[in-house]
Amino acid sequence: MKGPEFRHIELGDVASTNAECMELARNGDPGNVWVTATRQTGGRGRRGRGWASEPGNLYASLLLIDPAPWEAMASLPLAVTLAVYEAVASVLPAEAKGLTIKWPNDLLIEGGKTCGILIEAEPFADGRKAVVIGCGINVAHRPDAGLYKTTCLGEHGSSATPQDLFARLVVSMDRTLALWDQGRGVASIRDAWIERAEGIGKPVTVNLPDRQIHGLFKAIDGAGRLVLETPDGKQQMIASGDVFFPV
Repeated sequence: MKGPEFRHIELGDVASTNAECMELARNGDPGNVWVTATRQTGGRGRRGRGWASEPGNLYASLLLIDPAPWEAMASLPLAVTLAVYEAVASVLPAEAKGLTIKWPNDLLIEGGKTCGILIEAEPFADGRKAVVIGCGINVAHRPDAGLYKTTCLGEHGSSATPQDLFARLVVSMDRTLALWDQGRGVASIRDAWIERAEGIGKPVTVNLPDRQIHGLFKAIDGAGRLVLETPDGKQQMIASGDVFFPV
C-alpha cells in the first residue's frame, strides 16, 4: 500500500511552526503537511517553556488529521521520537557515539540535548482531531536549555544542513508512522525505542508539576509511560515529567 503524500510549506520567520500547522487545521487543511521555518520567534518546549530558535537549526512541524483512534494516540510519541532518532543518526558520521533517546521524547548526544519534540492535539466541532508533531533539532547551534546540557550536530562531526536533515526526517517519519500503523504496531516500535533509550535499569529522578520522585527506571509500557520503581518496591506509571539521571 502506498503511503501518504506529504506536502511542504517552507516559511521564513514565524512565531511557531506548531502554531502555523494548527492554524492550517482550523482552516480545514486535510493534513499530511510539513511546515518548516528558518527561525521561530516564539518557539515552545514542554510545559510552555521557551525554545530558542535562531537560523541554522531545523524547525519542522507535521500536521496530521485523525492519524489513529484516540485511545491509540498515547503511543504516538514513541514512534515520533524513533523517527527523529533515525533521521539524526543518518547524518552523523560513523564514528560519532552516544546518540540516545531520553524519555519522554528528547535526543541526547553524549548526554547533551540536541532535539526537543512537542506533540499537540486539538479536537474540532466537526469531529476532526488535529495532531501536530513539532521537532526542534540543534544542527549548527546549541541554545542554552537551562535545565540541561545541550549540544548540536555540528559539534559531533555532522556537516548536514537543516534542509539535508529535513529530507531525511520526512522519509523516516513516513516509514515509522507506517510501522506504528495507527497504534497496531506499537510492540515493535516500543522494542526499537528501548534499544536506543538512555537510563533504563538505572536510578532516576522525575520532576512532576507538584513533586519530585526518585526511584529505578524499570521500563516503558505499551502506552509510552515510564515505569518507576520507588524505594519501597511499588511501581508508578508516569505519563510525563522531566527526567534526570544521577551524574
